[in-house]
Amino acid sequence: MARSQAWRLAAEFGQAEFALERGLGRGEPCRLSETQETPQTILQRKGREPIAALTAYDFAMARLLKDAEVPLLLVGDSLGMVVLGYPDTTHVSLEEMEHHVRAVARAKPRGLVVADLPFETYETPAQAVESARRLVAAGAEAVKAEGGRTILPQLEAIHADGIPFLGHLGMLPQHVLDEGGYRIKGRNGAQREALLADAEALSQAGAFGIVLELVTPTVAAEITRLIDIPTIGIGSGKICDGQILVTTDLLGTSPDFIPKHAQPVELIRERMIGIIRGWRENLTESINE
Repeated sequence: MARSQAWRLAAEFGQAEFALERGLGRGEPCRLSETQETPQTILQRKGREPIAALTAYDFAMARLLKDAEVPLLLVGDSLGMVVLGYPDTTHVSLEEMEHHVRAVARAKPRGLVVADLPFETYETPAQAVESARRLVAAGAEAVKAEGGRTILPQLEAIHADGIPFLGHLGMLPQHVLDEGGYRIKGRNGAQREALLADAEALSQAGAFGIVLELVTPTVAAEITRLIDIPTIGIGSGKICDGQILVTTDLLGTSPDFIPKHAQPVELIRERMIGIIRGWRENLTESINE
């Protein structure tokens, strides 16, 4: 995206000081350093280097992922459950997403910052562009939306506005109430055909990649071979161009449930509880001495 457009979006939504902080000038094309990730560098990884993507919801985690050299940071609407305690992602507002995008962007990560368009904020092309502009003004460098051909006009409008977008197919968390749960996709012929058609449509519409969530590994591999843009799997097998996880699942700090595809090496939550309990007990002992 040109710096002039980023400046316009930032100024329009009262974030001019943020644009200046990121070095966004008026009128000249963007000149990113060789170490800064962009939608193009993510796209170029297909077939060459696995794409590692993790969620970030705040400044501290974004700094950790920066130090770990993670190339793609998703400010996901999963923050509704992980951070805000909602039962699902349908409760997350655009204002809440803006707040967390700003926090992540302040860390100035090397990785590409992608933000989810939350539930019911991209019902029409005009609304989709308005919502995407607000997330860009907050500091996102691309947006993600759930769905394929059914939201194609919205995605085409976002792309026409110069905002990069990441697709999301398979299990769509924002549809959990309609579907009555989180269900694996691609298990029958009709689902397979729909997923393949949706993936091709997103690729042709200008997506720089597609998240495949809870898609059967066979179909996920077929999609990966079919399209020219990267697939980033979550619970969709190993034959994708990359993998994405909720960071608290990877670290074992999620409070209630960790999906089996996350497979954390260690439940760091238990160690954290031990450290906090030890500090509390030492404090109590020192007072009683």
